[in-house]
Amino acid sequence: MTLTSALNSAMTGITAASKQTAVVSDNLANALTPGYHRRSVELSTNAYTSGVQVGSVTRALDPAIQKSVRAAEATYSGAAVTANFHTRMSDLIGSINDDYSLAQRLTDVESALIEATSLPHSDARLNDLSMQAEELAVAVNTAAEGLSDLRNSSEESIAHLVRDLQTNLQAVDDINDEILAAKIGGLDTAPLEDQRDNLVDAINKVIPVQIHNRDNEAIALYTSNGIKLLDGSPAEISFDETAIVTPFMTIDNGMLSGLEIDGRTVDTTLNGALGGGEMAAHFHVRDVAAVQAQEDLDVFAGSLIERFQSSTVDPTIGAGDTGLFTDNGSVYDPTNLTAISSRISLNASVSLSGDGETWRLRDGLHATGIGNQGDTTILNAYGDALSDPQTVSSNGIGSGDYSAYDMVSNILTHHTQETTWGEHELAYASTIFQEMQGRELEMGVDTDAELQTLMTLETIYAANARMIQAIDEMLDQLMRI
Repeated sequence: MTLTSALNSAMTGITAASKQTAVVSDNLANALTPGYHRRSVELSTNAYTSGVQVGSVTRALDPAIQKSVRAAEATYSGAAVTANFHTRMSDLIGSINDDYSLAQRLTDVESALIEATSLPHSDARLNDLSMQAEELAVAVNTAAEGLSDLRNSSEESIAHLVRDLQTNLQAVDDINDEILAAKIGGLDTAPLEDQRDNLVDAINKVIPVQIHNRDNEAIALYTSNGIKLLDGSPAEISFDETAIVTPFMTIDNGMLSGLEIDGRTVDTTLNGALGGGEMAAHFHVRDVAAVQAQEDLDVFAGSLIERFQSSTVDPTIGAGDTGLFTDNGSVYDPTNLTAISSRISLNASVSLSGDGETWRLRDGLHATGIGNQGDTTILNAYGDALSDPQTVSSNGIGSGDYSAYDMVSNILTHHTQETTWGEHELAYASTIFQEMQGRELEMGVDTDAELQTLMTLETIYAANARMIQAIDEMLDQLMRI
């Protein structure tokens, strides 16, 4: 080996060690940075030149594992949205052992009714019956209001996700151009690729994507059903947010917006064109789960009003007269059932917050005066009205003949089952996601290994530096000859 080739080998060795040291230092500094992939330097040699050639910086990345992680995260994100809705809905309705559940409120009315029937002349017991009946109506109102909040929250979330999705798609398109420019300029593209991957991760949580590599280091993004999100340019995502979503508004009647991609309306159901993720889950909550829950509450509230709006229950009720429960002060109208759970109220004549004439619970809501204080006919009829079967149909209650107790029990059971199923789905999705993440992290930065590499590079650098020093000394000797 000549001195020239030896010097060249040592110089390229120092350059390679310096580059590797910088990369290892980056690895150590970003060991805990989310979305960072471990870097390494490609080195090569050839038969025509001495020394080592420094190549590009590569990322430790397994495309198959990355794809699995993204699929698992999208599933988990969607499951979290639906599980959260069912959990909060169950909180609003209550559980069997909840002192404030709809079932317990109805039981409290039954208990107060039994007490009033046993001592019908007692104003205190009639007042308690009025109070418990009003608490039942208020509990239905509260559940309906909470449900409305959940539905509006999903509407707001959809609008927020659409804005973020559009922003992130444009950002990926911009980074595609930046990576190409860096590649042409011979610069390290790994940081830009990490940044792009993080953006794709964020997009994938909203709408699961398929990634296609294009020329010039660019990537294209499509939904799992083949709808373009980004390919050369980002797609235009359109959604018209409704300021306040009411129970009367649905996507079917055109009062709520769907989703358009490049002017094309897409199927937003859980198994539709979006293919899962947060976006489809929020559409499911807004357009399916919340609508069904609204129907359950409305059918129950409508049944309560109708049960007591009959002359067979209270002989003083005539045509057009209200019963014990009212539709915001009006009679029950089966053609105006939507949102009746928000409007159900206790008849003002017997409400303690109204006229407070609780003797009418015993003598008749529309009686002209106080009657026989020992008469329990109407109070007994109230008890029968709660127990009598009534033909109803809704997703949570079912279709058939049910008493008021059966109806509220079916609602609680249905939402408890939905909550349990949602929690199981979320737990399973979480387990899969964590497992996939664990496999991806195995390819991440091992600080112990990186430190050992750093020590080795220090030795290599010192050896090459010593070689240069030795060559310098030889050349000095030659110059003195």
